[in-house]
Amino acid sequence: MSGLLAGKRLLVTGVITEASIAFSVAKLAQENGAQVVLTGFGRLSLVERIAKRLPEPAPVIEVDVTNTEHLASLADRVREHVDGLDGVVHSIGFAPQSCLGGGFLDAPWEDVATALHVSTYSYKSLAMAALPLMSSGGAVVGLTFDATKAWPVYDWMGVAKAGLESASRYLAMHLGKQGIRSNLVAAGPLRTIAAKSIPGFDQFEEAWAERAPLGWSLTDQEPAARACLALLSDWFPATTGEIVHVDGGYHAVGS
Repeated sequence: MSGLLAGKRLLVTGVITEASIAFSVAKLAQENGAQVVLTGFGRLSLVERIAKRLPEPAPVIEVDVTNTEHLASLADRVREHVDGLDGVVHSIGFAPQSCLGGGFLDAPWEDVATALHVSTYSYKSLAMAALPLMSSGGAVVGLTFDATKAWPVYDWMGVAKAGLESASRYLAMHLGKQGIRSNLVAAGPLRTIAAKSIPGFDQFEEAWAERAPLGWSLTDQEPAARACLALLSDWFPATTGEIVHVDGGYHAVGS
């Protein structure tokens, strides 16, 4: 078997539609020699249907990252399909509507807590649930949206992403001795299900396409997916706690 990820065993979360970054990750990973196991929650039948559109059908297991029983049984359920893991892709985020679209000052703690639990704390939770499967080391890769700035309408999801970026650095510090790397890909805006659920998210679109030095496609998930694959591969053996920007260079230029 040949390819960048030949022989690698990956757990990929966050596949909902073919427009998901996670779908592109799973597709490219298979094309590059990896075995892929998907997770889904809520709309499991939808994930199972999308899984059949991959180059090779991938098994789907149910994982609610806020459910301690799901997390506790994750390793055993993954072992039904592969004998271990070399990489985990965290492509999970959710915030109640009160936390998005300009309601930053009014969102109640209960809703903010949900956003932080699902979008931030779950990065650590998922990594620890998968840890028994990563005895030979490996990589955890997550997806963020540049949290160094306050963005219109992104509100508490921006705070959650800032927490995710910090959590990745701490995970890198605590799991490094076990040979596990933790890195994030900061993708530019893409027309995914997640983006469409944010009121006013289209405000980013024109500005991004105009200002990104390399230009930017709102419908091409492959650049972000390729970065994930690189970080999951053996080509970044000494890189951890890093954030790789895949945004056409937008983050590097002033307005």
